[in-house]
Amino acid sequence: MDTGLILVIVTCAVALGFDFINGFHDAANSIATVVSTRVLSPKLAVIWAAFFNFAAAFIFGIAVAKTIYSGMIRIDAVTQYVVLAGLLGAIVWDLLTWWWGLPTSSSHALIGAYAGAALCRATLLHGWQNAHRIIIPHGWIRTISFIFISPVLGFVLGFIFMVSTYWIFRNKAPRQVDTWFRKLQLLSAASYSLGHGGNDAQKTMGIIAGALYTGHFMSEFDVTHNWGRLHWPIIIGANAAIAAGTYFGGWKIVHTMGSKITKLKPIGGFCAETAGAITLFATAILGIPVSTTHTITGAIVGVGTTQRLSAVRWGVASRIVWAWVLTIPASAAVAAATFYVMFFFNHGA
Repeated sequence: MDTGLILVIVTCAVALGFDFINGFHDAANSIATVVSTRVLSPKLAVIWAAFFNFAAAFIFGIAVAKTIYSGMIRIDAVTQYVVLAGLLGAIVWDLLTWWWGLPTSSSHALIGAYAGAALCRATLLHGWQNAHRIIIPHGWIRTISFIFISPVLGFVLGFIFMVSTYWIFRNKAPRQVDTWFRKLQLLSAASYSLGHGGNDAQKTMGIIAGALYTGHFMSEFDVTHNWGRLHWPIIIGANAAIAAGTYFGGWKIVHTMGSKITKLKPIGGFCAETAGAITLFATAILGIPVSTTHTITGAIVGVGTTQRLSAVRWGVASRIVWAWVLTIPASAAVAAATFYVMFFFNHGA
């Protein structure tokens, strides 16, 4: 079998492996609130989330996938080894933070690792003075800006929705309100999962498209114009891998998101999911690869602060923020080291 084809197959397999790890680590965010409020069991919540993650493929298009594919790193500076090293760097960081129970961003781990591997290659070939030329500033400015904007937006919307619902239902019996919002939370969880699929599921698709392009199995025209005809196996595979990862390993992150930050009831879960969904809908349409983790965490904190500031466990929240700050540089460093080893043994990398 042709060596190039073998490398493409390995890279795509590792990409789906990353997607599975994403399910361990990130996709749990889309079910954390609905599980923690006991509206759905973990098994039913996974099925619910997976269905709407898949449905997002028919609603939001491929704007985020295109950003990952060619909107942040110049595609002519990318090789199969860059893609592979980037995936491995993201997987290592995701596994570490999953083990620590921290809901960091798989999206930013992937972006950071991809950039770290590409910058390492550019430095080795052209010197560190010229390495920055492979970066596309516009894509990075938008993405890094939304590291801060998305959780703040989630926080503000979560707070507003919680205050508004408390005021609207202030004269209703608590048991009656709880019953209503248990039903409404099914809708909000579905909406959030749509937003999650419209952002996260596309990131691995963009990486796989880049692997196929750099392996000369797809042309630029195919990637940009023939998405519907060529990519359905990628869409189905990516969504299946995320769903499987969520089912087998998401509980540690579900526990942190759903109970360690603040205690949630169905009304709070509804407000947090709705705030997260609106943020993710907007960014998916705009093609901005934001962190679903950042978004839902901000929304949960916003909901929690409507009770009292002490209702939020700020020690846990501060650990999460530090993990956010470290994600891009840490995953970039791991990916750069991985690429350096590849380059050492194969100068064609």
